Amino acid sequence: MADPIDPPSAPPEPPPTVVCDDLHVVYRVIGNTGAGSAASAVRRLLRRQSTGQVFRRVHAVRGVSMVAREGDAIALIGRNGSGKSTLLRAIAGLLPAESGAVYTSGRPSLLGVNAALMRDLPGEDNILLGCMAMGLSREEAKARRDWIVEFADLGDFIDFPMNTYSSGMAARLRFAIAASTSHEILMIDEALATGDAEFRRRSEQRIMELREEAGTVFLVSHSLGVVRLTCNRAIWLEKGRVVMDGEANAVVDAYEAVYDPEVEKQERRRRRERRRRERLAAEEAARKVAEEARADREADAAGSDAAPL
Repeated sequence: MADPIDPPSAPPEPPPTVVCDDLHVVYRVIGNTGAGSAASAVRRLLRRQSTGQVFRRVHAVRGVSMVAREGDAIALIGRNGSGKSTLLRAIAGLLPAESGAVYTSGRPSLLGVNAALMRDLPGEDNILLGCMAMGLSREEAKARRDWIVEFADLGDFIDFPMNTYSSGMAARLRFAIAASTSHEILMIDEALATGDAEFRRRSEQRIMELREEAGTVFLVSHSLGVVRLTCNRAIWLEKGRVVMDGEANAVVDAYEAVYDPEVEKQERRRRRERRRRERLAAEEAARKVAEEARADREADAAGSDAAPL
């Protein structure tokens, strides 16, 4: 009697690169006990009035447990304030855990943080600085220089100080520096939202190449189309908790069933417009306070000149 044929064994899972074990992150922010607008806050600040400040605890990440493996491209999706960026910063070691733990097999590279660029230096020097901050040698940084300049599409601006760059140009340079070499763990926070369609296409292609080089990529993005194209897995966060963790298309489908993307876009536009109005109100309040202070000084000076000797 012939021996039974054993069923083929499943291929071994790739080794883990990041493990979060019941991770909680709590940070403290300065709050205000009194009500008021941004304009009234500026008046209190300029007039050195008491602001009634208190420290508030924000429980941003609540009991997140997950395992990331080599070759994973994991999207973190969710509404603003859901804890996506906080989770990335905790994995990068930039925020301490209140409880639980994060374990990594290498040094995570958080886009825009590890590439520690200096605004007063030209882009050329910042390429060298950013590459060396990621652990590359001077020779390795110089070898990647042309690729970075071409990918970031900065043209002649590469010789200008970064404080002359737009926010989009600076973001493209940071992405190009971070993507110029393979990372065991690369984390990208909204970088693909910057730039034109051609830059986004090249960025998406580079993320897929990094996956193929056996790295692990984390991506925070509100662009669910980018998530579908570049990620094999997605984690949906809500108020710091994991709602769903699984195959990217399935998680995005579930998320869109709850939150209409068009409604999300409208809400973000309304938030931007509200912040713009608050900023303009604060600037106007500051201008009025400055004018009042100048008028008081002029009145004091006039009174001093008119006083008898």
